[in-house]
Amino acid sequence: MPSEEFESAASAFRRTGEDAVTHARRVTGNAKARSRRHHSENVELLKRGGRGTKSGDPTPGTLRAAAERFRRARGLPAVAVPDPADSVPSRSQSSARAPRTGDEDEDFSQMRIMNRDA
Repeated sequence: MPSEEFESAASAFRRTGEDAVTHARRVTGNAKARSRRHHSENVELLKRGGRGTKSGDPTPGTLRAAAERFRRARGLPAVAVPDPADSVPSRSQSSARAPRTGDEDEDFSQMRIMNRDA
């Protein structure tokens, strides 16, 4: 009798393993199909929206006006926002960093410090 129990346990273990592999393959197939679907949707969105194009105004005027109306309707302060073109200077307009003064005559080299103490 022990050999029949062993064979039935072995076959049950084998069936459980096969069921697990079948389930894993099904889940993997579904995940791959979902990934391919999302990838194709992203490609379509990129085609429609354009890749890497940025508008000059981060907040369109209509949204800005709606936000201002929302704030005023609730009694919140509506701060005037400067024009985006004026708010951030371009690299050509930014001033160059002025050189630091006073560091030229200071010598912090090791030889100078060692000779000073002698």
